[in-house]
Amino acid sequence: MPDAATLFTLCWEFFKAGLFAIGGGMATLPFLHDMAGRFPWFTEAELADMVAVAESTPGPIGVNMATFAGYRAGGIIGGVLATLALVLPSFIVIILVSKALAKFRDSRIVSDAFDGLRPCVTALILSAGYSVFRITVLTPEAFAASGSLADLVSLPAAALFVCILALSLLWKKAPPIALIAIGAAAGILLKL
Repeated sequence: MPDAATLFTLCWEFFKAGLFAIGGGMATLPFLHDMAGRFPWFTEAELADMVAVAESTPGPIGVNMATFAGYRAGGIIGGVLATLALVLPSFIVIILVSKALAKFRDSRIVSDAFDGLRPCVTALILSAGYSVFRITVLTPEAFAASGSLADLVSLPAAALFVCILALSLLWKKAPPIALIAIGAAAGILLKL
């Protein structure tokens, strides 16, 4: 049985992530990245792996990561509590918004607030994308060990990144599952 302090910390951290992750699961990544550095629940490499798994399985990344981290820190109870803590703020906010939206639908302040939230969410998602890119494509440890610029980037991972990015930009209606399958197959073949 996990101790109460661990369960409380787990719930508090995931509650905060859920409270400020406006824009969906990818917006939770900066919070998860911060948690990886402060708690032993998961590492940055595991976070990158979870992003890959979460993007190819049903369910939002934040919920999947909360369940994973919660289970690791506190077993089944920890997994359930961390998941509930993450979704609780959204549940509360959506109830409050639904009550107030009809009243403030034409409010210029509400409209301006949403106009300000969009770039903020975009920045959070880009930050999360960079974190995943840094973990999967850049290899600063190899560079530090050798001092060679050639060791700063994993060339197979960078090539796969460029190919999938180009494919997704050129093939506008590419099914995400097809791109994920291509990435998974390339990872197996190239042993990334």
